[in-house]
Amino acid sequence: MLEIILILLVVAAVASLFGFGRLSGAALTGAKFLIFVALVVFLLVILGIIAIA
Repeated sequence: MLEIILILLVVAAVASLFGFGRLSGAALTGAKFLIFVALVVFLLVILGIIAIA
């Protein structure tokens, strides 16, 4: 999941450099959403609600 987040952040940065505002915004929104999901899953693992076998 972290790889996808990094790819989206790079896409957002390159798109903003070339002036593609909507594409940059969409990639950034996707990255923000995935960061939120990763943080929630991390918290659930830390609290012991989800067990990783």
